[in-house]
Amino acid sequence: MAETVGDHVVTRLREWGVEQVFAYPGDGINGLVASFGKADNKPRFVQARHEEMAALSAVGYAKFSGEFGVCMATSGPGAIHLLNGLYDAKLDHVPVVAIVGQTYRSAMGGSYQQEVDLQALLKDVASEFLVEVNVAEQLPNALDRAIRTALAERAPTALIIPADLQEAPYTAPKHEFKQMPSSPPGRPRSVVIPPEDELDHAAEVLNAGEKVAILIGQGARNAAEEVRELAELTGGGVAKALLGKDVLPDDLPYVTGAIGLLGTRPSYELMRDCDTLVIVGSNFPYSQFLPEFGKARAVQIDLDGSAIGMRYPTEVNLVGEAKGTLRALLPTVRRKENRSWREKIEKNVADWWETMTQQAMLDADPVNPMRVVHELSQRIPEDAIVTADSGSSTNWYARNLKMRGRMRGSLSGGLATMGPGVPYAIGAKFAHPDRPVICLEGDGAMQMNGLAELITIARYRKLWSDQRLVVCVFHNNDLNQVTWELRAMGGAPKFEESQALPDFSYADFARLLGFDVVAVDDPDQLGPAWDRVLSADRPSLIDVRCDPEVPPIPPHATFEQMKSTAESVLKGDPSAWHLMWQGLKTKAEELLPKG
Repeated sequence: MAETVGDHVVTRLREWGVEQVFAYPGDGINGLVASFGKADNKPRFVQARHEEMAALSAVGYAKFSGEFGVCMATSGPGAIHLLNGLYDAKLDHVPVVAIVGQTYRSAMGGSYQQEVDLQALLKDVASEFLVEVNVAEQLPNALDRAIRTALAERAPTALIIPADLQEAPYTAPKHEFKQMPSSPPGRPRSVVIPPEDELDHAAEVLNAGEKVAILIGQGARNAAEEVRELAELTGGGVAKALLGKDVLPDDLPYVTGAIGLLGTRPSYELMRDCDTLVIVGSNFPYSQFLPEFGKARAVQIDLDGSAIGMRYPTEVNLVGEAKGTLRALLPTVRRKENRSWREKIEKNVADWWETMTQQAMLDADPVNPMRVVHELSQRIPEDAIVTADSGSSTNWYARNLKMRGRMRGSLSGGLATMGPGVPYAIGAKFAHPDRPVICLEGDGAMQMNGLAELITIARYRKLWSDQRLVVCVFHNNDLNQVTWELRAMGGAPKFEESQALPDFSYADFARLLGFDVVAVDDPDQLGPAWDRVLSADRPSLIDVRCDPEVPPIPPHATFEQMKSTAESVLKGDPSAWHLMWQGLKTKAEELLPKG
């Protein structure tokens, strides 16, 4: 039987080392689906419940594997569904390749069923590389370029293959005079390092400073040891953008934790009081949480020159790979003998973790959501992977979870979309089937799409040597983050029709799928619940009844935000006095003297 275009695509993916494609079938990719069958399902066709979830699983796989993810969908409706996941990849700089079908070439332009202008649809999200393959000879170059560009640019790319072409015989590309095969799959690397004069200028800034603050993002992940050395030499503290939460462990006494609206007080104080700022591999967008303009001299290190100097007026801009650049810079950085700045940072950090414990142990009705993550943090294996969804539960992931050992963690950073928690966890399990994965999920995101993807977990669990995939649902029957934003940003009371969620037993649903299940409505049950699911031999779900009125108050809440929240109470918030009491208790623990 002659090799078809679909056969060649599947073969070429296998040659690139692709082991799974996250996808959903449809007649626009029938030829490709048939080719997976002829190839004995190698690479594996991982069937999601929805194309958006397939794309988000590919993003999760790419984030945690360090490889590129691949997702696939049918023509019009399938391609449209992929968009949110692909935008998540674009905004978080993650390599993902999307392969989508299209109507028959002879039908294009005739308003055929499911025909959508896919080039226009995907032009923005796949701006680095987008091509429609209309003759077999365009392959394998088109597929290879999609993969190479995704890797080189850390971005999503897309390949459109019409349905009839997928079933057509494959013929190799030919030049006018000779055959032109694509180069073999490979991953060439280069280390970009700034010139010596710029490195010297950066060292001069660092050596002159007395109060150094270091901000790291996911771009510093390959430079963890170098960042530690920089912090030791300068006596500085290290704050982490959320996508860089797993770059350094939180048991280092000078690591101040997350920064921003979901951040910690030590990070806020670090930025407020520093005279020198070093940004490594981060494009953290919220300038209001950086030093006041003009107060600090700043150095930025980033591989992407277009991201340099966007958030703060940086004096020295070093375009280069974080690890190589820091290695070249460190020999010229002098160790600061005055450690008073470092001692202040370490005291602030120690006090903060004490505050976090005290806040987590406050009574609530029925369970304090902070305690959910606090109890996990005391038990989580050091090789675990944690995925977090977007919502109020993200606050507790950001502030209460202590990273240590080889732990990894991620969420939707740039897009902050709801719904990636469970598909990220699925991608993580395919990337590391031998490691435990924990998903922290709000009930809003769970109802949006997480429930359906529990079916995907149940289907593929036996492929994972370690079947521990724990989904923890913060069950408060409220779209809680938006509720608090309404209160704090606009002084508006909770609008029940918008914010209230229908009650649902996530535990019962998971039990039907064969999960190990624990339902929690008492805070003293949390520790044993985590012990149970972290030692289970299969996927698990914890359904925790949380108090929606425990406020995600940032430690640097402005007067205007507190005033707006108070106004929402006066305007008749349905939970007015309970939320005020919880807020007062929480804030009091932060303000009480420590030690």
